[in-house]
Amino acid sequence: MTDLHPFIAGLPKAELHVHHVGSASPRIVAELAARHPDSKVPTDPEALTDYFSFTDFAHFIDVYLSVVDLVRTPEDVRLLTFEVARDMARQNIRYAELTITPYSSTRRGIDERAFMAAIEDARKSAEAEFGTVLRWCFDIPGEAGLASAEETARLATTDGLRPDGLVSFGLGGPEIGVPRPQFKPYFDRARAAGLRSVPHAGETTGPQTIWDAINDLGAERIGHGTSSVQDPALLAHLAEHRIALEVCPTSNIATRAVATLDEHPLRQMVDAGVLVTINSDDPPMFGTDLNNEYAVAARLLGLDERGVAALAKNAVEASFLDAAGKSRITAEIDTYTDDWLAR
Repeated sequence: MTDLHPFIAGLPKAELHVHHVGSASPRIVAELAARHPDSKVPTDPEALTDYFSFTDFAHFIDVYLSVVDLVRTPEDVRLLTFEVARDMARQNIRYAELTITPYSSTRRGIDERAFMAAIEDARKSAEAEFGTVLRWCFDIPGEAGLASAEETARLATTDGLRPDGLVSFGLGGPEIGVPRPQFKPYFDRARAAGLRSVPHAGETTGPQTIWDAINDLGAERIGHGTSSVQDPALLAHLAEHRIALEVCPTSNIATRAVATLDEHPLRQMVDAGVLVTINSDDPPMFGTDLNNEYAVAARLLGLDERGVAALAKNAVEASFLDAAGKSRITAEIDTYTDDWLAR
């Protein structure tokens, strides 16, 4: 098969499932750890490779939260956000919906208005400097319970506080022992305020969790949705209603949600006609980036350049970008692909 890495590297892309803190590069994590020496997180970027070796999903959550604890001031928030955008621009990511967990910061004492100002300043500066458009998904950390849901909903829906870049409302963290239906009132509030519903579901639990996300939370996209392939009726529903799956192959292996890449259900999702998008989740923690995830998906699906470009256009279609923005990036993808193949 042709080496698609050079093509993928230059391909204009959108990313829909990528976490704010989880996108911090080893350089940035080490810098934050040095700022806060009481943390157990290594200050040596090379030592972070071993630190980010996960035994299972629960261990991943523990490590993830230790990095979250490094973000303690508005200056930390601004640094992290701007540098994530820089890394995205290097991969030719034109548009990204970055999942942010504001509760993790406000409960650590960061002033909520200072937090909003920090992410918005970083967003605007990044677009001006790199051309990468960022939008926010505020997500509930499910392991923190309904108090975190109430706080996240308040931050996401209060006029004068809600940031201009906010487009969606999500639910992350562990799924086992955290049933989706209990969060319905908070998703109802967010949706009434015009936010789109994008909960995680079916990553480490069965297809019923995905049904709950659709029926109770009004999910328009599903984070991961790995177990959807266990239920043909669910796959048919996802395909018919164009409820996209935000698939993160390397993440699923790193957290042991899927045993091996060869067993990943991506092919079954695509064969069922589901709108599939490719994403990196927490890329430095999993030793990956979006370019690598596209290369993995291309191998699993047996794609050529046009197949990869079609996959990139799936993410644009499933995004919450406005129609003009979607048309612009889709045209960029087509022009780039035609020029590449004409060489």
